[in-house]
Amino acid sequence: MEKNSLIYVAGHRGLVGSAICRNLRKNGFDRLLLRSRAELDLTDAVAVERFFEKERPAHVFLAAAKVGGILANDLYPADFIRENLIIQTNVIDAGYRAGVDRLLFLGSSCIYPKLCPQPIKEEYLLTGPLEPTNRPYALAKIAGIEMCWSYNRQFHTRYLAAMPANLYGPGDNFDPQKSHVLPALIRKVAEAKALGHKQIVVWGTGTPRRELLFSEDLAEACVFLMNLEDEIYSSLLAGVPLINVGTGKDVTIRELAEQVCDLLGFKGELVFDTSRPDGTPQKLLDVSRMHQLGWQPRTTLAEGIARTYEAVRPQLEALSAR
Repeated sequence: MEKNSLIYVAGHRGLVGSAICRNLRKNGFDRLLLRSRAELDLTDAVAVERFFEKERPAHVFLAAAKVGGILANDLYPADFIRENLIIQTNVIDAGYRAGVDRLLFLGSSCIYPKLCPQPIKEEYLLTGPLEPTNRPYALAKIAGIEMCWSYNRQFHTRYLAAMPANLYGPGDNFDPQKSHVLPALIRKVAEAKALGHKQIVVWGTGTPRRELLFSEDLAEACVFLMNLEDEIYSSLLAGVPLINVGTGKDVTIRELAEQVCDLLGFKGELVFDTSRPDGTPQKLLDVSRMHQLGWQPRTTLAEGIARTYEAVRPQLEALSAR
C-alpha cells in the first residue's frame, strides 16, 4: 500500500477495526475512509455499491461482522448467518466493481472442524464437521473465504482472508449475553471482587484450550499482510487465499480464569458449571506461514489481559457500584 492510498476500514468502531485504524495512522496511512453504521448500512446492497462507486478506495480491510460468544451464537443463529453473509457479500462484490486492489477479509478460527488435528493448518478447512454452537457464524465466514477465492479466480481480484485466534483487547464487548470467554471472565472477576463475592461461576469444565491474540497484534499483522511486496502477496493467493494469524500457544479455560483472578487480585473460588457447553476442545492455529513471512505477535497474554482490564476498568467499576 502507498502512504497516499485511499483505504476503507469496514467496522472501524469494533475491536479489530479500531485497532487497524490506530495501526494504519501510526504507520503514516492517513487517507482512511470510515463510516459508522448510521452513515453506511453494510446490509444495504444499494448503499454499499453507491459508496464504493463514489469513493473508489484502493484497499479494504473487511472487519465488519456480527460477533459474539457461545451464548449469543446459541440464542441468535439466524442473525449471525444472515447478517454476516449479507455484509461480506455486499462489500466484496462492491469492492470488485469499484476496482479495489487489495481486500483483507477477517474471519475466525471457528471455521475449522471441531475435532481438527492440532495445530490447525490452513488446509484443514472443510475436512470435518464444525462445532454446532457457532456453526451459523462459521459457515458465513467460510462462505466469505470461498467468495474471495471465487472472485480471485473469475475476476482476477487480489482478495486475502486472515483467520485470527480468539481475539481480545481494549474496546472488546463485555456484555454478559454477547461477550467471548476472556472479556466475560474479566467482567465476572471484576464484579465479584468489587461486590465481595466468594466465588465466580465459569461455563463448562474448564478443560478446553484456547489460543488468545491481542487485538493490537492482529492489527499489526493485518497491515503487515496488506503491505507485503506484490510477489509475496500474490503467492498467498495461489489456491485458497487463507492465512492463520495467532500466537501458536494456548491455555485451558481454567488456566485463563486463574490468570485473570491473579491479575485482578480476586482470591475467591472458581466453580465450573458443567451443564454449560464447552465448545471446541482445542483451537490452536498453525501460524508457521506468518512466521515465515517475518511476523510474530509482540504482546504476552498477561500483558494483554492487564491492558484490556485497565482500558475498561472505569466502566466495570461503575457497573459494580450500581
